[in-house]
Amino acid sequence: MTRGPGEVVVTGVGLALPGADTPDALLRRTACAVTGPAAEPFDTAARIGRRGHRYKDRATRLALCAALDALRDARLIPSDGEEVTVPGDTVGVVASSNLGNLDTACLTAAAIAERSAVDLSPMSLPNASSNVIASWVAIRHGLRGPNLMLCNGATSGLDAVHWGAALVAAGRVRRAVVIGVETHNAVVEDLLGRSADELLDGAAALVVEGARWAEGRGARAAATLGRYQRRAGLSGCVEALLPGGAAPGVWFTPERYAEGPAGTGAGAGTGTGTDGAVPVPEAVPRYDVTSAVGRASGALGVLQCVAAIGWLARAEAGTDAAPGAGPQAVGSEAAERRAVGSEGAERRAAGPQAAGPQAAGSEAGAGSGTACAAGPGAAPGPVPVPASRQALITSGDDTADAVAGLLLRPTPDRCHPHPPRAPLISMECSR
Repeated sequence: MTRGPGEVVVTGVGLALPGADTPDALLRRTACAVTGPAAEPFDTAARIGRRGHRYKDRATRLALCAALDALRDARLIPSDGEEVTVPGDTVGVVASSNLGNLDTACLTAAAIAERSAVDLSPMSLPNASSNVIASWVAIRHGLRGPNLMLCNGATSGLDAVHWGAALVAAGRVRRAVVIGVETHNAVVEDLLGRSADELLDGAAALVVEGARWAEGRGARAAATLGRYQRRAGLSGCVEALLPGGAAPGVWFTPERYAEGPAGTGAGAGTGTGTDGAVPVPEAVPRYDVTSAVGRASGALGVLQCVAAIGWLARAEAGTDAAPGAGPQAVGSEAAERRAVGSEGAERRAAGPQAAGPQAAGSEAGAGSGTACAAGPGAAPGPVPVPASRQALITSGDDTADAVAGLLLRPTPDRCHPHPPRAPLISMECSR
């Protein structure tokens, strides 16, 4: 039997957002109402340049920026390059966007209807493909693992994180880049009936990786992925993730979630359970990421994970996330500070952050297997973590009978001085 990937951890984070370039900055912006003039739109050229991007749509360019940031943060590509330092077939891509290239698709269809296909530009036509975002990320960085594009409504972002982790846990790849991106334009605004300043124009990305592979190349994990659930209602989803009414350390709520008086919901479509009960205790601080960045649609789940990583880092340091917990906060600031402080005292730091030329060597010959069996030599199972040290993330809408939930927790220090190189599994593909 061969060693499995162990737990799935987050080793890289990337953001392409106006006014927030780190998980901590995103968390602070979510916690405190932003005043003054709106931040300037994110300048994609400043991060990835203009060359080769003239005909790419904005959603693709934003995704490329976030993915580049995440891959560099994970030490998978050098600061002055774009090619991964591990075999490309060990890295997959999962992207989520419901509206990303909607303008291209609609304008292309309108041009064909009004004139003919002869008038279409051969340079812009590929942008009408639904998987263009995931494909360009893979092409740019030489990622030859599975390539998935999700357009799955309100839960799409968390679904993408889940499927990226599933690819790793199954042994299909050793790591995956998960991207959530949305942008606004005249077509999107018309479809949603909302103005541009209400909608997200940005992207977020995570690198999810098997703990063994991360340890083997000396990468530091920022968080560990916990349970994922998809249910018809919010209350049922939360109960499945945290049975027995256990209270998480923080709750990242569905988009524009609203609560009524204690113990009651605020009405249909707000994210409350079908029984009207608020599914998380009042003392748990709430964060609605969309209050800071705009309605995020398919990017929401990935943005929530990034903000949760910021919260976990602050919990580790024993500091409060920010003065108060934003407009959705329930409970006192002092209660939140005590909760975060106690979590920070318990949290153990993750392994050292280091990666050098040897990282690429340790990956030599690594393929993208289709299965992974755990045997006597498998990595140890998940380390129990109290619910109060975990971040609860939920997205979806009860009116659509679709709510997804995910737990994100700190990563204990389990790195070994000389971790053994994991053998290839029998079904891994040759390069």
